[in-house]
Amino acid sequence: MRRLSASTTVSLVVVAVVLAGTLVAAFTSGRTPNVLDVVLPVVSCGALMLRRRLPVASLIVVVVSVSVYYPFARLDGPLIVLVFVALYTAADQGRLVAAIATGAAVLLAMGFGEARGVRHVDDSMFGAITGWVVAAIAFGGVTRNRRAYLLEAQQRALDAEHSKEEEARRRESEERLRIARELHDVLGHNISMINVQASAALHGLAKRPEKAEAALRTIKETSKETLRELRTTLGVLRQVDEDAPTAPAGSLARVPELLATSGLEVATDLSGPLDALPTEVDLAAARIIRESLTNVARHSGTKKATLTVSNSSGNIMIRVDDDGPGATYTDGSGFGLQGMRERATALGGDLEAGPRPEGGFRVVARLPLNGAR
Repeated sequence: MRRLSASTTVSLVVVAVVLAGTLVAAFTSGRTPNVLDVVLPVVSCGALMLRRRLPVASLIVVVVSVSVYYPFARLDGPLIVLVFVALYTAADQGRLVAAIATGAAVLLAMGFGEARGVRHVDDSMFGAITGWVVAAIAFGGVTRNRRAYLLEAQQRALDAEHSKEEEARRRESEERLRIARELHDVLGHNISMINVQASAALHGLAKRPEKAEAALRTIKETSKETLRELRTTLGVLRQVDEDAPTAPAGSLARVPELLATSGLEVATDLSGPLDALPTEVDLAAARIIRESLTNVARHSGTKKATLTVSNSSGNIMIRVDDDGPGATYTDGSGFGLQGMRERATALGGDLEAGPRPEGGFRVVARLPLNGAR
């Protein structure tokens, strides 16, 4: 069985009270009812039942019926209660102008009835009715404003929840990119070096065994380093402590190790204080150097490179040059270059990479020291 809404229940209760009051007036007033005493209560009560679906139309019908009832009907039923409820409903539904206008019409009709001598309404009664009219309109406006406030608060909560979900998705995406970048840096460089040294060992195994032995030793050390860094990276993913490191170790202090395992002859020029750097800058610098040397070894066609690192004017400047005939991602679209650019940009710096006019390839990165977070 379908339950009645609160609004319908209130309407039924008010209609029952008004009709019961009209019947009581018919039996106790000693007057003979006329047609208006029967028609107007029924019409106004029927209109009140439609107050939620048609608030203005319902209000007009109720007010007109009541305005005609009190001057011209013979009974004195409590139809004025219908006006209060209809006024409240109109204001509650946002029809404030209509509520004020019809409320004023009710008060004028009462004054007209008093002037004709049809109904005597003393000053206290008129004041009480006026107060009820004003209160009904005001209370309807208050309930509407409160409902609007609650809806707005609910919408703000939904928006905040949506923003929170968007922020969580954004951070999740950033974390996936960071993990992918770390794995690329950890695996890409070392696996490339293992591949280069393995090729050298195979070519020198028969003719120059000592070279093959050195290459195999480098493969052993590089694979050991790869496993260590991979364990560190995976360990970061398992961390739940907010104070735990968010990236595997990397530092300019380990540049000599990178050069030793790069398979290249690297001329270095280091200037300025390069120790005690912010962790983010130190890590990014080491990663950019390693990725740049990996690209030289894999794509340039030469075994020589030049590395310049300086600390000046609040920036760590890194430049890696080679003079090989090959192309190191000449369109700048490789994941390695993309990862290096992301590292530099995250610190407020920049990275440029492209062919040199005199031949070969160049990578130049700027990492602001004050961009570390």
